[in-house]
Amino acid sequence: MTIAQEFKEFAVKGNVMDLAVGVIIGGAFGKIVDSVVSDLIMPLVSAIVGKIDFSNLFVVLGTPPAGSAMTLDALKKAGVPVFAYGNFITVAVNFAILAFIIFMMVKQINRLKKEAPAAPAVPAAPAEDIVLLREIRDSLKK
Repeated sequence: MTIAQEFKEFAVKGNVMDLAVGVIIGGAFGKIVDSVVSDLIMPLVSAIVGKIDFSNLFVVLGTPPAGSAMTLDALKKAGVPVFAYGNFITVAVNFAILAFIIFMMVKQINRLKKEAPAAPAVPAAPAEDIVLLREIRDSLKK
């Protein structure tokens, strides 16, 4: 078998195709969850906590250039080292939400996959030749 044939056989196996589809859907799903977190949940959390924008929470570790804006983007562009813990909070919340959503999806799929209890097996009628042999055995015993 040539390498090309082996690769073709490997690439079209069900598991590889399932994995490829899962990665593509996962990437798109990640963008949706990121939008839910940054556009819907984090503004609510900020409103409850006190109108804080978590993405702009940072500590400047170096000296910023004179006259530069004290925003995270401006400091990063200026090359100033910044400890951006607000971004970490956003990513951690994003992960927690994504993990919870996936947990709920797997739980529902497993609930739908539960098999109905198997019906008790009904013994099959013995084959005709077995019945005949039993009759012969019983008649020989007499």
